[in-house]
Amino acid sequence: MSDIREVTGTAFVVAEFRARENEEPHPLYVDPIVCIFLDARTRAAAEAIRADFPAGENMPRLRTRYFDDRLGERIAQGGRQVVILGAGLDTRGVRKRAPGVAYFEIDDAGTLDLKKTRYAANRIDAQVTFIPGDYVASGVIPLLEANGFDTGLPSFFIWEGNTMYLTRPDVMKVLGDLKENLRSFAISFDYMDEAVVEMTTGEVGATGFVERFAAMGAPWTFGFDDLPALAGEAGLAIADATNVGKLHRFYWPA
Repeated sequence: MSDIREVTGTAFVVAEFRARENEEPHPLYVDPIVCIFLDARTRAAAEAIRADFPAGENMPRLRTRYFDDRLGERIAQGGRQVVILGAGLDTRGVRKRAPGVAYFEIDDAGTLDLKKTRYAANRIDAQVTFIPGDYVASGVIPLLEANGFDTGLPSFFIWEGNTMYLTRPDVMKVLGDLKENLRSFAISFDYMDEAVVEMTTGEVGATGFVERFAAMGAPWTFGFDDLPALAGEAGLAIADATNVGKLHRFYWPA
């Protein structure tokens, strides 16, 4: 395993946060796979990030359940292909396997090689098409088409924990490419408000959380406040929009 630094290293931190939901008496989800990627080093890295802002680990847990729910809906509606952009240590290709549904994961070669190695060592048949590459530089569609993706089939994209590391042009390029090339698709993604990225919220804990990601070589570079404007610019319709506070009240009403 390489050093737990930079954007690829954040995958281990997020996986640690996600894994902690397994310990809850009534978990939002169960992820029996994620533990194969974790060890003492990943736990230490996660503890350093959460430090004096324990609430920071709730966001990945809430969004995991949110995206799981959206994924279930899309598959029930006839989705045939699922693409995980910047997949990191996402385990949905195993956890959410469904008859007739193909999974594709795009990320850097090192991360995907580690996943394949850990899956093999634990005798897990992932049945996922792993695609090494930079989806911004190379383009999402060319990477997918070179690996058996059918642009004519209903598809669902999960873009989790990515947008904050990109730029607005990068984000618009991804959305525009999907809009231009796919017959039927939906995409779910998370994003940060500008004030969070710029560390001007006035909330000391939140600012410290962002600073710790920057300190490990993974600074957040893009946030926005006007989702309708962004969707309109991309020529897309908003099917659903929420925030962490609303998810907290919905999934954890007590």
